Amino acid sequence: MNLVKRIAIAGLAASFTIAAAAPQIAAATDISGAGATFPYPIYSKWADAYRKLTGVGLNYQSIGSGGGIKQIKAKTVTFGASDMPLKPDDLKAAGLLQFPMIIGGVVPVVNIKGVAGGQLQLDGETIAEIYLGDITEWNDPKIKKLNPKLALPDTAIAPVYRSDGSGTNFLFSDYLSKASAKFKSSIGANSSVQWPTGIGAKGNEGVANMTTQTDGAIGYVEYAYAKQNKMSFTLLTNKAGKSVAPNAEAFQAAAGNADWAHSDSYYVILTDQDGAKSWPITGASFILLYKQPDDAVAVGEALKFFAWSYKDGGAMAADLDYVPLPAPLIAQVKASWAASITSGGKAIWTAK
Repeated sequence: MNLVKRIAIAGLAASFTIAAAAPQIAAATDISGAGATFPYPIYSKWADAYRKLTGVGLNYQSIGSGGGIKQIKAKTVTFGASDMPLKPDDLKAAGLLQFPMIIGGVVPVVNIKGVAGGQLQLDGETIAEIYLGDITEWNDPKIKKLNPKLALPDTAIAPVYRSDGSGTNFLFSDYLSKASAKFKSSIGANSSVQWPTGIGAKGNEGVANMTTQTDGAIGYVEYAYAKQNKMSFTLLTNKAGKSVAPNAEAFQAAAGNADWAHSDSYYVILTDQDGAKSWPITGASFILLYKQPDDAVAVGEALKFFAWSYKDGGAMAADLDYVPLPAPLIAQVKASWAASITSGGKAIWTAK
């Protein structure tokens, strides 16, 4: 695909707002949230099941972690969602409580003729060079060295990146910063970074669509999007030097190294964890709530939904290759609700 056509497609994608909200129900008890696209597939699935059970609907705007943080700070939604955890000092300044909701993985996906999912092996340093613009063709010697038995074309590489502020961006750029000193110094890790080359697209949905449409593309999406869209994902070499495929076991292996019990405000980043089975771009998705909310009833309903999702949503999460939180961590989170979220001096959450 020539450059003009790529730019035209990129402009077309940018002209649309990709809305991914669960069906709305006109009820006073409906829950409103906004933020990360990373957990949208499972939030949507949970919302549908919860609505059928309770009649309470969830209106979740899948607009990216940056948008979710802005909306909760503006108090336009009951909760915000972010895949980039806020630092304890930032939470304290805003009066917010943060807790993990689900764990999953970000995966590189490619559109290379003749290359199927799970065939291409990459590592963090090579992906960093691709996104820096230093590796520009799929038959580059560094890629061929990682894939000696794979026939790779001389197709130009088209990097696709998240154009919106997002936790997926943070997890991906954090991983590349750990793998490449050059990437760390020139681009760094954040929810929104200045990519030196490639095509921008909004949301996991937009990156998935753009990658699918563009010959020679490489992108990065939450695994559920790759799975649902039957995209060609890559294998990765992890910190232990092992080749791993993205799946729930690999995400769980990475998450198992996290010390949640001693983390301040659950500020835990799961990229590039130790372990032979660990997927290197694993991350948690977090919920943000006010400790002293203006609408205690709405927050109470949201906590009921989160508690139900923890208790009864595990199988649904596993179907999409997300990793449910372990029981001790769920108990810890619920204790933080009871201790921290209040209205009129009384705890909003009192259930066990």
